[in-house]
Amino acid sequence: MAAPDGTLNCEDFSMFQLMKAHLSRDKAIKACIAQKSEVVVQLREEREKDSDNLKLVKQLRKEQTNLKLIQSELNVEEVVNDRSLKVFFERCRIHYLPPKV
Repeated sequence: MAAPDGTLNCEDFSMFQLMKAHLSRDKAIKACIAQKSEVVVQLREEREKDSDNLKLVKQLRKEQTNLKLIQSELNVEEVVNDRSLKVFFERCRIHYLPPKV
């Protein structure tokens, strides 16, 4: 994609593409976290009822590990957002100053 060359292009890119993409990815990650958290809570309740079930304990650990990995994606996404906004500012600072997120 070519660098934006005017106020309208920078503003369009900032408001409708870059920020929309950031919010969309953030929302998707948080939805995954919520869904995985529900599974973990359910498995914990089942484990409390049957603590001797090794298959259940292994499944709980697996789901907890997956939950931690998904939660770490929020940190990765924050870095990606910061870097993309930095590049955007470097390219468009003459034409347009984006609002604070």
